[in-house]
Amino acid sequence: MTSYTHPADVRHLFELQRQASREQVEVPMLVRRERLLRLGKLLDEHAAVLAAAVQADFGIRSQRLTEVADFFVLRSQLAHTLKKLSRWMKPQRMSTPLYLLPARGWIERQPLGVVGIISPWNYPVQLALGPAIDALAAGNRVMIKTSELTPHTSAQLAGLVAQFFAPDEMCVVQGDAAVAALVASLPFDHLVFTGSTAVGRKVAQAAAANLTPTTLELGGKSPCIIDADCDLQDAALKIAHGKLLNAGQTCIAPDYVLLPRGKEVLFADAYRAAVARLFPYFEGNPDYASIIDSRHLGRLRTMLQQAQTLGAQIEVMAAQPDTPPPPPMSIGDGVARQMPPTLVFGVTQDMQLMQEEIFGPILPVISYERLDDAVAHINASARPLALYWFGKSDAVRDSVLKRTVSGGVTVNDTLMHITHDRLPFGGVGDSGWGGYHGEQGFLRFSHQKSVLAQSRFSAGAMLYPPYGPRFDRIMRLLKRLF
Repeated sequence: MTSYTHPADVRHLFELQRQASREQVEVPMLVRRERLLRLGKLLDEHAAVLAAAVQADFGIRSQRLTEVADFFVLRSQLAHTLKKLSRWMKPQRMSTPLYLLPARGWIERQPLGVVGIISPWNYPVQLALGPAIDALAAGNRVMIKTSELTPHTSAQLAGLVAQFFAPDEMCVVQGDAAVAALVASLPFDHLVFTGSTAVGRKVAQAAAANLTPTTLELGGKSPCIIDADCDLQDAALKIAHGKLLNAGQTCIAPDYVLLPRGKEVLFADAYRAAVARLFPYFEGNPDYASIIDSRHLGRLRTMLQQAQTLGAQIEVMAAQPDTPPPPPMSIGDGVARQMPPTLVFGVTQDMQLMQEEIFGPILPVISYERLDDAVAHINASARPLALYWFGKSDAVRDSVLKRTVSGGVTVNDTLMHITHDRLPFGGVGDSGWGGYHGEQGFLRFSHQKSVLAQSRFSAGAMLYPPYGPRFDRIMRLLKRLF
């Protein structure tokens, strides 16, 4: 099923976009709006086709899940961008220092040129078109390299983008890691990559050869801290939702829980009840996504087996009794890849579960004596893409926020910070760099050009050589101004 774009065609498409961006440096607001509206029309008219393609790629992933996880986020981002675009595009007037008056200074926000996007498989529509919305709003041309693990979605997206956009405006290229490496090596004006930290390093190295600035949205082990006074039932439900959305195949999913010692049984009971409420059964449940392929499923099972061998206690969630059989579906081997949610207690740092991003429905639980121990554990590891805190005390919350560094935070919930249109989304350290969404995304893909308009009455000539006593007097006067 996988379709490949020939390397010569990739280079040709890039050159088309690069030439177009140089010939039309200024991109009027009406042109930008019209491109964004076309993208919205693509989503409105073909969401069902794209959702069916995602379903075909995963085996089991319902249209409703794709609606909330991909299309809802995109529509919200698109509406906010269209509403704010005219304000974002306006030149920003800067106050002028006294010694430069009556000159004027301002910042013009210009398109960078051509933005490349290498998107992942887990949310194959949202994470391809989300950065594209910001890049198009900023007036850029866009080339998207989609994942070979979602060939049906990639093919549909390529065809639809070609239907709604000229190739020098936006295009989709398809292929394996070799095509991705080629795309990363092109001299884009900006390159966005979403994926693993290991591959992100390779992308950054390839981009550096061209001095291409990058936005890297990577992964990491996002912790979830449960404070002693929190409502465990409420926390467990929100953690289960964040962990099990898309079967845990989410870059900001809670990767592990830090739990006050002595509450292990209470948390396990609460989590079990939360899972039963969200997913009464797993096999054949259209709301519970399959693991993307057998290789990823095998990796998850190996991690569990190693943890058990090293002494961890594993609790696999069971389907609720008397659950009605699911309706017949044409899902191939999707059912076989619906991995049940699993809790793991007694994990240690030498286990693979605690060394790699899990990216599946496995939730390790680490018990702590004092909150300081939980904070120390987080700070001893690579900085995560997300952090979650559950509790009632604002003082404790603020203490945790000040003492930890993460890409983003949701308090008393999970995942929700990514849906806030005015909050930039991005990582820090090993979890990436740069952020987009909202005005920060617009600025990420814009060049902020500084302009100083000198007045005919400029006093700058007083600082010209030859230097002498008059120059010394002027410098003494200027020093008094600072």
